[in-house]
Amino acid sequence: MNGSPLPRPKIEVRTPDLAFPADLPHHWLAGNAVATQVFNGLNLVFPDGERFFIRAVRDCAGDSLDPALRSEIRAFNGQEGRHAYEHERYFEVLEAQGYRVKGFLRVFRRFLDWSNRLMPAPLRLAITAGAEHYTATFGAFAFEDPLLDQAHPSMKKLMLWHAAEEIEHKHVAFDVLQATHPGVWLRRLGYVLATLDLFGFSAFAARMLLRQDVQAGRLRRADVKGQRAALQAAQAQFAEPMKARVRAYWRADFHPSETDERPQAYAKLAELGIA
Repeated sequence: MNGSPLPRPKIEVRTPDLAFPADLPHHWLAGNAVATQVFNGLNLVFPDGERFFIRAVRDCAGDSLDPALRSEIRAFNGQEGRHAYEHERYFEVLEAQGYRVKGFLRVFRRFLDWSNRLMPAPLRLAITAGAEHYTATFGAFAFEDPLLDQAHPSMKKLMLWHAAEEIEHKHVAFDVLQATHPGVWLRRLGYVLATLDLFGFSAFAARMLLRQDVQAGRLRRADVKGQRAALQAAQAQFAEPMKARVRAYWRADFHPSETDERPQAYAKLAELGIA
């Protein structure tokens, strides 16, 4: 399946009014330190990861692409660049709260610099398409996540705005890959590497932040197991749908737009007051 089976969405670059108050709680997600740091781990990989995605798409997108797809690439770049900017603003809050994140960010940036230098552009694009499938899947589940309903309003707005736009542009990197390097095995290899990179680095970051919570006395080590169990229970409903989405990407005829969460995404943006 080489084209989107649904009408192509209009991708808008939005500039939401996001504020991160100085008194933002350390554990802003339902008061659960484990849940908060899992989300914070993703927050830490988003900005540089999204710049990696922009470069990967740019390095493979030539003048031969369909003009409509080239227009979508520009909007994709604009959205991802804005996501990176807003998440980096949140890093300042983490540091003000006493979290040490700069060492992790240096390591992650060195890894991405190495990837940009040594990996061929088609492989980086395949990794990007695979990672975008994950972020769109996370976005779809975020709208139904009972924990996010209990998040601090500032962080809820950040995460749900990001989720909605990931859904809106979820097909772009995939379509560039299909147009320039359509081999199914390259796509699958990129997906495997995206899985290892995204989950590996975000899990490492989450463990780092939890360790700092324990060291600072914000979390008792004895409470970690219970909070982890509460997180797993709250998200148990997503286990089978997540497995189904992961398996779907492996199909030779898969296309991201075979599911359409745009109505939910636009409803959530309207609810948040983001036009």
